[in-house]
Amino acid sequence: MAEILGMKTVFKGWAKLSVASVRGEDGQTFERIIEDHGSAVCVLPYDPGRKTAVLVRQFRAPVRASSAQKELLEAIAGLNDGEDPKAAAAREAFEEAGLRLGALDYVSTAWTMPGISTERMSLYLARYALADREGPGGGQADENENITVVEIPLADLAAMVDAGTLDDLKTLALVQTLRLREPALFV
Repeated sequence: MAEILGMKTVFKGWAKLSVASVRGEDGQTFERIIEDHGSAVCVLPYDPGRKTAVLVRQFRAPVRASSAQKELLEAIAGLNDGEDPKAAAAREAFEEAGLRLGALDYVSTAWTMPGISTERMSLYLARYALADREGPGGGQADENENITVVEIPLADLAAMVDAGTLDDLKTLALVQTLRLREPALFV
């Protein structure tokens, strides 16, 4: 079994970047980069009556740096910031989309990029109605998020999945989970 022999922090800011010294099963040592910024949450709000979902569109520097894509369409997400995951997901839904969510339906907690990051993300589905839109959304002004709130028909999301054009993994997982649980919402 491989084991970590030691860690050296090479950057500490919003996230911490470390280099781990690892001994492999064969006894050889090597290094691995580890990025740590804490746990995260993601929620896909959907309106079963109108068969819509609320997503957000925003600039993502890593996406832009590695592709021609200017923005990413994704489910609402953010860091836990020390909160209970459900409370963090509800807070993020209000900050990013102006939605006051009631009950959140837990889907899973999963490693997002286990090859480099310590992040585990708790995923939720949540029903909403028009009356739950109580704020403007758009994200935190001091975080330069500049989020655009997008309400989209669930059938359009399914078409994007089927065409391979929904390119955010957490959103893809939540849309597919909702499709399995509530297939009638997508027709």
